[in-house]
Amino acid sequence: MSNLDWAVLICTLLFIVVYGIYKSRGAENIQGYLLGNQTMPWYSVCLSVMATQASAITFLSAPGLGYSAGMSFVQFYLGLPLAMIVLCVTFVPIFHRLKVYTAYEYLEQRFDLKTRALTAFLFLIQRGLSTGITIYAPSIILSIILNINPVYTTIFIGSIVVLYTVYGGTKAVSYTQMLQMAIIFCGLFAAGVIVVQLLPSSVGFGKAISIAGKMGRTEAINFDFDWNNRYTLWSGLIGGFFLQLSYFGTDQSQVGRYLTGSSVGQSRMGLLMNGLVKIPMQFLILLIGVLVFTFYQYTKPPVFFNRFELNKLEKSAYAPELDAIKAEHQQVFQVKQQELDKLGLAIDQGNERHIDAQRTLLAAADAKEKEVRKKATDLMLKNDPNADVNDNNYIFLSFVTEYLPKGLIGLLIAIIFLASMGSTASALNSLASTSVIDIYKRLIIKEGSDEHYLKASRWLTFFWGVVCILMALYASKIGNLIEAVNVLGSYIYGTILGVFLVAFYIKHVNGRAVFLAAVLSEITVCIFGYLEVVAYLWLNIIGCLLVVVLSLLMQGLLKKPAPIVEKSV
Repeated sequence: MSNLDWAVLICTLLFIVVYGIYKSRGAENIQGYLLGNQTMPWYSVCLSVMATQASAITFLSAPGLGYSAGMSFVQFYLGLPLAMIVLCVTFVPIFHRLKVYTAYEYLEQRFDLKTRALTAFLFLIQRGLSTGITIYAPSIILSIILNINPVYTTIFIGSIVVLYTVYGGTKAVSYTQMLQMAIIFCGLFAAGVIVVQLLPSSVGFGKAISIAGKMGRTEAINFDFDWNNRYTLWSGLIGGFFLQLSYFGTDQSQVGRYLTGSSVGQSRMGLLMNGLVKIPMQFLILLIGVLVFTFYQYTKPPVFFNRFELNKLEKSAYAPELDAIKAEHQQVFQVKQQELDKLGLAIDQGNERHIDAQRTLLAAADAKEKEVRKKATDLMLKNDPNADVNDNNYIFLSFVTEYLPKGLIGLLIAIIFLASMGSTASALNSLASTSVIDIYKRLIIKEGSDEHYLKASRWLTFFWGVVCILMALYASKIGNLIEAVNVLGSYIYGTILGVFLVAFYIKHVNGRAVFLAAVLSEITVCIFGYLEVVAYLWLNIIGCLLVVVLSLLMQGLLKKPAPIVEKSV
């Protein structure tokens, strides 16, 4: 990066951190540290909720997903608006009325301590693991820029976020997220405009989308009902609805965000606006990935986007073999460009017969390019069996650092850092609040002072930060990061949602029945997921329905007979 980019990056990050620390000063009790004294307006709630969900993974992996698989991932969010409506009607007023710190406090009031502890434990596992993935995402950036091992950058990034969150609590999270989302929206719009401007003069926005469409990248909606297809209209509307309802209704990282609202109305407005804005935002991010795909049809892409792994291979004894692969890659790209030019001409002429013929030829050239890339990754594994050969998360970053103008590179990289800081800080805050309120205060030290619990919150924030950093060091092995987070959530969210639905709507079921149902459901979901019986989004429905049905059955089996009352003679 240039000096200007470094200046933009450092100044943006410093401003956000200093602003957050300034606005969060004065947190003297646990209520202020974990809930910000519940003073946040609706727009702060909305942006904080969005920033918690839109991590650095969103801005690294989602464009890569658009590049490699097209727009189909947007269907994942189709159930979000419906989930927001249900939450506003049911969950929000209940949580505000009960004045809880965490979502799981309600479960003890409704059921018992073991049910509360089980759901809190499931949340801690899921959020602890997924937060490690969100820390790893920005560490990729530094490793590319500085050409060093991601292990060092992961530890560096994680440490910054941990120290910042330990000091500021939820106010630091909420206030900084407002600025972060404003900068993110501006940066994404600028990136989309620049991508189009970098295309050849004969290829405008419309033609770029058309070419991407002919190559299978623009199908946003799939109406097929296929249990094994991850992204369809039905998996998004139904499976996505259950996942989003559980995520926003029972995941403390989100519940903690809208519990900071100054009233039920402010929390509701923030969630509804999130439901309206999130889908267009995700569509834009995927569209940028599709446009980058079109750009790389006219500009030769690297044989592998992860520059760190590629540099290792270039310096190894296999460098001559890599040079031969690069030469073959160049030849394949030239052939592909010839077919692409013919496709563009056919599109201009509106000749559907020629378009279909060229699409077939272009698909064959694209397959040949993938074969060459496979040779490169095989060589990487030959050189280093532990090499990271999935470069999907590096595609957009490679484009940004290579082709965007000075200054904008620093801003877009700052955006990815800001997104990571926001989502990671929210997660650490929620992990600490759940650990303190649902575990430590309830099971270990039950009668401590407010100052004691405030210190415990800070120490547990630090503890979870260390755990998440350790998880981040493993994250390079799990493929596309945005899918990995959602797959992990689908193993757990359905079960937790089922427990809450029983709590809200099936009043005669007791704690013992729902506890056993939740344990059996979670075991079943894990088996289904491991065996890949269905696409992962359906696991949310299976887990939720199993808890509801099994809890009803268990209640019937465990129901104690009514005591016999002797009649007086």
